[in-house]
Amino acid sequence: MVRVCRSVTVEIVKRSDQAVGFEVLPKRWIVERTIGWLNRCRRLAKDWECRTRKALAFLRLAPIRIMLRKRCQNSI
Repeated sequence: MVRVCRSVTVEIVKRSDQAVGFEVLPKRWIVERTIGWLNRCRRLAKDWECRTRKALAFLRLAPIRIMLRKRCQNSI
C-alpha cells in the first residue's frame, strides 16, 4: 500500500501466478470503469490545455458533470 495523499491509499493488486485465462481482479473494475467514464469527456480526450492548472480543473469538473447527469436522470 502506498499513501498518495492524506485520505487516499493506493493498493496494487497483482494477478495470481496460478490464474489461467481471464480472471476478474478485486476492485480493478472500479478503476477501469471510472477511467472509461472520464475518457468519454471530449475535453479530456486530447491534451488541449496549455496550463496544468486548467487541465486539472477540467479533470475535476468531468466527474462532477457525470454525477450531475446521473442524478438528474434518476429524479425524472
